[in-house]
Amino acid sequence: MNPSNALFCEASLSRIVEMAWEDRTAFEAIEVQFGLNESAVVALMRRHMKPSSFRMWRKRMAGRQTKHAALRSAQVLRHRATHSRQ
Repeated sequence: MNPSNALFCEASLSRIVEMAWEDRTAFEAIEVQFGLNESAVVALMRRHMKPSSFRMWRKRMAGRQTKHAALRSAQVLRHRATHSRQ
């Protein structure tokens, strides 16, 4: 068992993967919440995904400005469901 996996329960690992897939969740948000920088998230995704799924994710994330807080525009805010109250 990898020592970095021992730090997270299954629910946390699932949440990290979910956040990494989300377009509007910046890597910095994952780092604040779980202490994993971008390279650690990439390594975790590589370990916990099928190779084809990982390649698809990396291709999708490559150059995506919304995944980096410093690169995103001021118009990109947190996602809010259309049925929630303002």
